[in-house]
Amino acid sequence: MADSLRLDQEGRITTSEGKTLEFKRDLSSPDGPLRTVVAFANSAGGRLVIGVANDGAVVGVEDPLAEEERIASLIDDRISPQLVPAIDLVTLVDKTVLVVDVPLSTRRPHYITRQGADAGVYVRLGSTTRQADPALVAELERNARGIAFEDLPEPRATLDDLDLEILSELRGRTTSVDDLLALGLAVRQGDQIVPTNAGILAACSDPTRFLPSAWVQCGRLRGPHGTDIFDQTEIHGPMPLAVDPAVEFLLKHAYKTAVFGEVRRRDVYSIPIEPIREVIVNALVHASYAERGTPIRIGFYDDRIQVDSPGLLLPGMTIDSMRRVSRLRNPALARIFREAGIMEQWGTGVQRVFEQVAEAGLPEPVIEEIQDRVRVTIYVPSHDPAKVSEQASKLGADGGTPSEPGESPSRSTKSKHQVEAPRHQDEALRHQVGAANTPPATPTPSELAVLRLVESAPASRAEIMEGLGIINQTRAFRRHVIPLIDAGLVERTIPDRPTSGHQRYRITDAGRAYLRNLTGDAE
Repeated sequence: MADSLRLDQEGRITTSEGKTLEFKRDLSSPDGPLRTVVAFANSAGGRLVIGVANDGAVVGVEDPLAEEERIASLIDDRISPQLVPAIDLVTLVDKTVLVVDVPLSTRRPHYITRQGADAGVYVRLGSTTRQADPALVAELERNARGIAFEDLPEPRATLDDLDLEILSELRGRTTSVDDLLALGLAVRQGDQIVPTNAGILAACSDPTRFLPSAWVQCGRLRGPHGTDIFDQTEIHGPMPLAVDPAVEFLLKHAYKTAVFGEVRRRDVYSIPIEPIREVIVNALVHASYAERGTPIRIGFYDDRIQVDSPGLLLPGMTIDSMRRVSRLRNPALARIFREAGIMEQWGTGVQRVFEQVAEAGLPEPVIEEIQDRVRVTIYVPSHDPAKVSEQASKLGADGGTPSEPGESPSRSTKSKHQVEAPRHQDEALRHQVGAANTPPATPTPSELAVLRLVESAPASRAEIMEGLGIINQTRAFRRHVIPLIDAGLVERTIPDRPTSGHQRYRITDAGRAYLRNLTGDAE
């Protein structure tokens, strides 16, 4: 209590109002304080301090004992279900204030009795109190009972709506109907087995048929107010497969700089790719897909990248606590992301984003709860075309090499604002880096096994990983297969759609010659 009621030299409370703290001058109009108490109980708990002005100045209450009894009676009479917060009288300097400590309630959602359970539910949104809509009320009820939206069956769907081939490729192992039940992607209903919402999100080719918010909208927005839509795209399909196309869209509009090392050229990008990718993954995993018609939105503005995911923070969570702990809104979906190697660990993503952005020399990311969504903003160097053109012209005047359209001016050193594109990005992006890697003189046993696996017929990623006896598919795929693609020994059967569920990998003519040479050397 002392921390939130610490005073400065002018006698004002130093802590600002926020999701878990609010000041009220008095109880002359009790509706506001009562709504705040309800919102605290439904959101993350909180502290209501009565006798403090909006600017933090301590004004005290006239009759502390009478006001203490009054607020207790108001809470008991006007809030349902019954809520019993701790109420204390605290003396600050020479004035007494009322401190109402409200815990996160296990009986939520609480509501203003006279407004009823449909219209009287309130939640905290930053430092404000807002009325909950029906979708949020339903989520509060489910959450209090320990039921996740993703666990609910989708009676309109059948197992035929789930692409087990895509799911098997993501997991790096064959996935059966029994696996769907064990993973929470399907449930038994009588004598039938039907997909859950998690199953629709993880493996349905068009999840919006059942969940209207299960898609991603990407846009490149220019101008000082971000109102000029320069380019946009929609990403539909299983949520785990949305990550790469979203990152590719951002890279399409980022600027590149050629960096020439001792061995070969490589390109670096004007946006910090890894933390942005992590933010996108978090948005997909933590989104509230119960919201109807509100997609995940990724906006690339001139000075920032903004990722919005539907749904407020889970009850008990605050912006500050996100950096220390993680609570999964969709644990079954998150498990598929983790098995696919898209999520490396649980619980460290947000902190890692802050660390990586700091390493790139960029301002600290901003996380906000806005209306019905959580927004993460990562600020980037200016991508205002006018400023970039001016920079390119200046570099040309100084004797540098002007960049190609869509690229930033070429430099021989790496800017602190630039991060190398990850190796596992789209093959088309790797081709922009320059010539393919030189094939290894002596392949590793795994590389040789991959070449043998795809020599006779194209194979899926899951089949390759199964042939290698490897479980962690994505990470191993990057280590054992991507270098062969980079070296021109293996190729995709659908090169323009690297994340296609029908993707296969086959040996190239260069790969066959490479194997023949190896055999000849052995002989």
